[in-house]
This record gives sequence, C-alpha cells and structure tokens, in this order.
Amino acid sequence: MRCRLTKHARAKSARGHLAATGGTPILAGKEWIYSAGPESFGAGWPSNIMGLEKAIEVEGTILSVLPGTMFRVALANEHLVLAHISGKMRKRFIRLTIGDRVKLQMSPYDIDKARIVYRLA
Repeated sequence: MRCRLTKHARAKSARGHLAATGGTPILAGKEWIYSAGPESFGAGWPSNIMGLEKAIEVEGTILSVLPGTMFRVALANEHLVLAHISGKMRKRFIRLTIGDRVKLQMSPYDIDKARIVYRLA
C-alpha cells in the first residue's frame, strides 16, 4: 500500500530539500518557492569531499575472524590491519574464513584500518 502525500506536504518537502541544498527563496503569490542552488548544477564544492583522496588498494590474507564482521588481515609487508567487510559484500552474503586472500582498500589517513572489497580465494 502506497503512502500518499497531500499537495501541501509535497510542496513542503520540496521546499525543505531545495532549502537544504542552498536554494534561493522566491515569493510567488502566497507561497515561497525555492529555486535550485548552485550546488545542484555542479558548481562549488563537490558533494563527496572524501572521494577526492584515492584509496590505497592492497592484497592480504585473513589471520583471524573477530566479532562484528571484523577481521585481522596480514599484508604482504607483514603489517597487520583491522578490516571490515564492505557493504556490497554484506549484501551478497560473501563468506570469509581464515586463510582467504582478499583485496583491501585503505585510507591514506589511517593505515591501521581497512575495508575488504573483494575475496580473491
């Protein structure tokens, strides 16, 4: 069963969205209308600032399975990192066990933590 919004509720949610994205209010009759802000056209700062920094991709081997879908992974240079499963792997129910080789993504800001993005074997 679909939830139907009244005309006033739809207008209110649209105004809130445009106001949150930097829209400009314009008075038209009895209602305020919000025009799209410059961010919606690609100008200004990018919406995902963390995406600017490239993730470091490395391969490793799972040493131990920890609670909460966390894993202790050894890299090729014998460095140990704490890794968690990426969202797409959780969604597809990819199972990982000790000894599996995995591909990891690491942030350049914290090299002790990583995200497992692919199971190699």
